[in-house]
Amino acid sequence: METIVEVRGISKRYRKRKTKEWVTAVNDVSFNVYRGEVLGLLGPNGAGKTSTIKMICGLLQADTGSIHINKLDVHKNRLQALNHISAVLEGNRNLYWRLTVRENLEYFAGNRGFSRKQVQEQIVRLLEQFHLKEKENELVNGLSRGMQQKLAIAVALLANTKVILLDEPTLGLDVEISHELREILKAVAKEEQRTIIISSHDMPVVQELCDRTIIINQGTVVVDEKLENLLKLFETSAYSITLGEPLSVIQQQQLSSRFPLSRYTDTFPHPVVEVNFERSSEMYDLFDIFRAEGTLVESIDRMTIDFEKVFMKIVKGEQTYEVV
Repeated sequence: METIVEVRGISKRYRKRKTKEWVTAVNDVSFNVYRGEVLGLLGPNGAGKTSTIKMICGLLQADTGSIHINKLDVHKNRLQALNHISAVLEGNRNLYWRLTVRENLEYFAGNRGFSRKQVQEQIVRLLEQFHLKEKENELVNGLSRGMQQKLAIAVALLANTKVILLDEPTLGLDVEISHELREILKAVAKEEQRTIIISSHDMPVVQELCDRTIIINQGTVVVDEKLENLLKLFETSAYSITLGEPLSVIQQQQLSSRFPLSRYTDTFPHPVVEVNFERSSEMYDLFDIFRAEGTLVESIDRMTIDFEKVFMKIVKGEQTYEVV
């Protein structure tokens, strides 16, 4: 696979205003992004994800390490490197509110060196693709939050860059517009073979769109894995066991001691134990707890794991994972 973005050993420290204490936000982060893939770049608040994104976009300079976009060093050849990436950043004003929808598309295309004539056909296609045709002559400050977000992404696509970075692309969108946007991005990735980096707390979006995920926590990369493989890993170790009768107090204490991350729900008429096994042999240890007092087991089901659960377990330290 051809590498389009290469991040090597980047670190970033900040000094607190009041105490003047130095805080490390990003610590020796490295990863590659490949041409044509959709990558989820994730992390909880304060994990260093936002600093990493800003360094990729050239808005922050790394204290150590390097970032290359299409083989160009973002620090040494900033303008040339950033010609290959466009971004929609959460919290930034990505549009000019006093311009119309069409004027925004034309203006930002002009900033990239395209004439109106060069982009007219693409603008028409994007207006139709994003369902913005009826709004093309309306001022942006009169549009809904969803319409503004769709336009910002359309502007990013119009730049025709090899890499598109979308920070919280569905934030504040209603269900219908969020679904519509996901369908558009899937089509862009599949049909145009452009590289998309998505940073989001909307886990269904990540699960639906991303081929691979990188999770940053406490300033370091804790996961770099294909989403499909990550889900399979967790799915094979998570079980829901329905019991024929409640566990005794002693059994509950044993369960909590042996499997501290398990969950026991004393529901009538059938209590349920949910547990993750690090090793398959741990199933025998669990059944020893049941057998000690003759507790009947009604059923054993492998739990369906969604990516939100996977993400939370990793960032909370409830599941260790070796970065490949």
